[in-house]
Amino acid sequence: MQSDFGPQPLDTLMTRLGVTSADLVKASTKQLTFKMVQKGRKGRRLTANAQSKILEAFQTLKPTETFTLKDFFNY
Repeated sequence: MQSDFGPQPLDTLMTRLGVTSADLVKASTKQLTFKMVQKGRKGRRLTANAQSKILEAFQTLKPTETFTLKDFFNY
C-alpha cells in the first residue's frame, strides 16, 4: 500500500487562502496536531479520523466556504 502521495491539494489550498498550520490547530476542537497537518500537506496517508479533523478545522476557519475531503486529498 502506498503511503506517500506527494504534495496534496491541502497544501496548495492553505497557501492560497493564507491559512497556516497553527491556524488549523487553534481552530480545531478535536485535538488536531501539527504533525497531522504536516503529514497531510506532504502527502502521507492520514486516517479518516485525522482527515475529518482537518476538514472540521477548515470549516471553522472559513465558514462561508464549502469544503469536502476531495478538496484536500487526492487519495
